[in-house]
Amino acid sequence: MALSAFDDKSRPPQAKDLKGVLGRAMGAWEALHEHLAVDYAPMTEQWSFSGAKWGWSLRVMQKKRTILYMTPQKGRFQVGFALGEKAVSAVRAAGLSSVVLDVVDNATKYAEGRAVRLEVRYKKDLPDIEKLAAAKMAN
Repeated sequence: MALSAFDDKSRPPQAKDLKGVLGRAMGAWEALHEHLAVDYAPMTEQWSFSGAKWGWSLRVMQKKRTILYMTPQKGRFQVGFALGEKAVSAVRAAGLSSVVLDVVDNATKYAEGRAVRLEVRYKKDLPDIEKLAAAKMAN
C-alpha cells in the first residue's frame, strides 16, 4: 500500500478525486495552498509519482526551490519537508508545539536535510506547518 491515497502511476489525481479522498481535510488543504501562494509567490506546483511505495504527491515550489510536499491520504494529508540544519535551528526558536519539535528532532537525517513529515486533518494544524515553511525558506 502506498503512502498516498493515489497509487495508480498512469492517473495523476484530479480535483474531484482529491476532494473525495480528503473529505473534511480538503478545507485545510485549500487553506495551506492559499497561504503558500500568497507568501511564496510566484509559487508553482507539480504532481509527482515517486514509486509504488509512495504514490502521488504535490510538490510545491518557489521558483526551483521545493517548499514542501503534500501527500493526500484518506481523510487527511501529510506534509513533508527536507529541513537543513540552519532551518532546524530556526524552527527551535519559532515557538512550535512540543509535538512538532519532537518530530523535527527525531527526523531521519539525509544529505538534503531532515525528512520531516506531519499529518494534517484540520485548519488548526496549519500554524506549525506555516512556521516550518517560513523557517525552511528563510534558511
